[in-house]
Amino acid sequence: MLERKSEWDKTFAKIGRSPLYITFTGGEPFLRKDTADIVISAYNHCRPNVITIPTNGILTKRVLQQVENICENCTKSKIGINLSLDAIGEEHDKIRRVPGNWKKAMQTWQGLKQLQKRYDNLVLTTHTVISKYNIDTFFEIYEGLQFLEADSFITEIAEERVELDTIGWDITPTAKKYAPIADFLSEKANQSPAKGIAKLTQSFRSQYYQLAKQTLYKGRQIIPCYASWASCQIAPNGDVWSCCIRAESVGNMREHDYDLRPIWQSHDMAKLRKSIYNQECACPMANASYANMILHVPTVMKVIINTLTR
Repeated sequence: MLERKSEWDKTFAKIGRSPLYITFTGGEPFLRKDTADIVISAYNHCRPNVITIPTNGILTKRVLQQVENICENCTKSKIGINLSLDAIGEEHDKIRRVPGNWKKAMQTWQGLKQLQKRYDNLVLTTHTVISKYNIDTFFEIYEGLQFLEADSFITEIAEERVELDTIGWDITPTAKKYAPIADFLSEKANQSPAKGIAKLTQSFRSQYYQLAKQTLYKGRQIIPCYASWASCQIAPNGDVWSCCIRAESVGNMREHDYDLRPIWQSHDMAKLRKSIYNQECACPMANASYANMILHVPTVMKVIINTLTR
């Protein structure tokens, strides 16, 4: 595991200013006491436009302290904190298998809302993972979360992932059950009163839900996937993956003096890219999907038309 901050410093320094968007994900990122230090290191070396961090909200004091530190030191990046809420009250605790999760998450949310009054670069989002455990009550969950007055509400389809130790869990909902939810979310995104960049973002979100629906129905890539070209993931042990769904290492940062370039240009990465290009995989993962949409001209045109006409 890349435990020492110095390792992350070297990694980000050699990546440089190319990333537009960096996500620090988990499990729970704030289990690490040095998460803020690592995020600030990424900001200082890479200066991404957006930094996002999901959290289950359990470690209230640590989350608030670290988010404040991040906002204070990463002033030119939008800092998106996504609070994961998969149901309301005790039902959320059952799904997450953590008694008291909901109560602690609400305390964390209240603290984050107070921080937002001081930091205009802090964006607060509620995030629901749609799985077989909550898909039948999704519309009640959606309504039940409105009182939080989040800057935005986002969802993602539950998938089996190596990093989350959910392989074999059979948690992904069927396309038939997800379809009306996708249509509902697309409609809500299109009805958003947002303006400017926020309006464009909502249009992309509307398109994403439809892509996710079609991916589940057809079991193939609906638009080309550019994971390993436009994006990648560095695993906790330093392995480089195209994405967290395939989770196939094409090299380790430690073995290349924390320099991503030789891994990016390697034969193994080229082989993985060819596999993705040949559509040997397909998934509705949100992070990769948004990058894919931005690079897919027909989708961008749909988004622009939608933004201008609604």
